[in-house]
Amino acid sequence: MNKSHRFCVAPMLDWTDRYCRFFHRLITKRALLYTEMITTGALLHGDRQRFLQFDSSEHPLALQLGGSDPADLAACAKMAEDFGYDEVNLNVGCPSDRVQNGRFGACLMAEPELVAECVAAMRNAVSIPVTVKSRIGIDDRDSYEELAHFIGTVADAGCRTFIVHARKAWLKGLSPKQNREVPPLRYEMVYRLKQDFPPLRIVLNGGITTLEQAEEALRNGVDGVMMGREAYHNPYILAEVDRRLFGMPADAVPRSEIVNRLMPYIERQLAEGVRLHSITRHILGLFHGEPGARSWRRHLSEEAVKYGADTSVVREALKFTAQ
Repeated sequence: MNKSHRFCVAPMLDWTDRYCRFFHRLITKRALLYTEMITTGALLHGDRQRFLQFDSSEHPLALQLGGSDPADLAACAKMAEDFGYDEVNLNVGCPSDRVQNGRFGACLMAEPELVAECVAAMRNAVSIPVTVKSRIGIDDRDSYEELAHFIGTVADAGCRTFIVHARKAWLKGLSPKQNREVPPLRYEMVYRLKQDFPPLRIVLNGGITTLEQAEEALRNGVDGVMMGREAYHNPYILAEVDRRLFGMPADAVPRSEIVNRLMPYIERQLAEGVRLHSITRHILGLFHGEPGARSWRRHLSEEAVKYGADTSVVREALKFTAQ
């Protein structure tokens, strides 16, 4: 089994946009990156170019879709393939009310046959991999048997890769933020899935905040790990991913060099009318734990939002760091 999912950066709404992904790719060449979740309605009726465009350096890159209509998902999967994405992923894990009202996200775990139908339609439309990201259960439907039934049903439709957030989701009474923190992590259920479905690629998501944890999960048999908020707030953790998890000999690029490599990209985006803050909000955590980190964050936060802000703001912020 290849290593394409060995380490992934999670799809995070309002965070993993194309500017964030370009920045992350400067730090790790091998981690699999994901878009924010994009609804089928947005692609079918909105500005698909704006939603789907990305820089070629972002590969390997997966598009995450939200939806529950097989024909709509198939059409959007075809768009993903046409735009050059390496994978299309179906969200069966987001618990927000807005998502539930659209009959997609985590509530779909109650309808494994529908998810299987969606996966089959998407696979018939494209040649790139179709994957599923789920929870371990929803509400009181949280037994291992129900999870295994869901995985088995969807696998029968041809899905070979499942990214499983090792918490169940409460569809009523908890906010999306609480659903990331309140339900307990149950890694053992995800490990058991790999034991019971050895041909499938099983990727563990939820609560991974260190590379040591990632390595331990891999030793426990899963095929990959997905890291979310830690990778966003402390992005330099990605600097060791290629060496430690993919066996590459490359040394980590210094933080200041990452900033220097980002500069031409920022200049190109500014020339196209993008606001500086749209890019710099993603790099605030680059110097996390380092001398000058607070001044770096403050300068970028205060200056990048101003009209006409340019790369000189970033260069000035870099002076506050020891690098």
